[in-house]
Amino acid sequence: MSQPTPADLATRVRDGDLRFHELEDHADADVATAARRLLVAEATDADLGPLGEYAFDAEAVHGSNIENTLGGVQVPVGVAGPVTIDGGAASGERYLPLATTEGALVASINRGCSAIDGGGGATARVTKSGMTRAPVFRVAGVAEAEALVDWVRDNVPALREAAESTTSHGELLDVTPYVVGNNVFCRFRYDTKDAMGMNMATIATREACDVVEAETDASLVALSGNLCSDKKPAAINAVEGRGRSVVADATIPREVVEERLRTTPEAVAEINTRKNLVGSAKAGALGFNAHVANAVAAMFLATGQDEAQVVEGANAITTAETTADGDLYVSVSLASLEVGTVGGGTKLPTQRASLEILGVAGGGDPAGSNADALAESIAVCALAGELNLLAALGSRHLSSAHEELGR
Repeated sequence: MSQPTPADLATRVRDGDLRFHELEDHADADVATAARRLLVAEATDADLGPLGEYAFDAEAVHGSNIENTLGGVQVPVGVAGPVTIDGGAASGERYLPLATTEGALVASINRGCSAIDGGGGATARVTKSGMTRAPVFRVAGVAEAEALVDWVRDNVPALREAAESTTSHGELLDVTPYVVGNNVFCRFRYDTKDAMGMNMATIATREACDVVEAETDASLVALSGNLCSDKKPAAINAVEGRGRSVVADATIPREVVEERLRTTPEAVAEINTRKNLVGSAKAGALGFNAHVANAVAAMFLATGQDEAQVVEGANAITTAETTADGDLYVSVSLASLEVGTVGGGTKLPTQRASLEILGVAGGGDPAGSNADALAESIAVCALAGELNLLAALGSRHLSSAHEELGR
């Protein structure tokens, strides 16, 4: 039997013979995607031709990455660097791929990379790692809550056995209970190796929750109780971390700051204090930084990360001070950077190409080292962006740069 055309499938949907979301059941994914574009274009009078120009395998992404596929959106990808990184997992010169539509961003980060290399490069380390999921249980009252907390603390091995039965890679690191009235939240934290691990943690925690319900009087209300906390700004992530907590720093010689950045170490340090620290505190911000979200978002899009987790990834503190020798010390600490090099969007061809630029595509040896290297590279990228923006404010070149490059 011959393959139906997009027009054939579109006609069947219009006639009520076929449902919109069932198109892939009757043709290959490219034909079904084309049929869907025909139907949506007809309904909205939009030109959807550009959405049909994509490089991925529609069959591979349908269901695993997206539903009701129309095609693909293209975002320009630029590169900053190279920048020298002395990391726990990343080392040597690295080019930084950035997907963005914001003019001046790549140029800004590239200028920061140049200044960092003028000081010999940046140092970066992952200081803590663990993906979390925090279910909420209902108990009768505070006495029963105390009993559940005691039970959880005494039975972590049983919870670990249940959780790890669902995965060949993830490891349950710890479980931390929190009580609010007759609610008990249990924050499970996992080592997910090179995967970002949100799905892994969710499935494993569901299995552990079955043990809690079987062995105690607690009732599971929701597998996610928002104490995780995923895709929302949250102080717990700023303090305890989520995904990977990573820090990058560099010392920039005074002459490099003056010649390449057109400002002084004292000016950069003062701007950072008054803007990133005092200004952010007055605003009630969780992140005390200039624009870390720019670097995180651009690298997330380029490398196939979950773009919604930029919310946590931009939860960062930037520091700057003048050293005893008169040079500039600058650092950025990202508390909750949720990244992976396997799974999710990392397997798409353009995203994998960006991971290959960084040298971190696929699983690392040892497990987790590629995701650590990616986290360190993103932190250095953020450091370069912070350094350049602070310097641009110090030299009063911010508006002129955007006039030239950002319009």
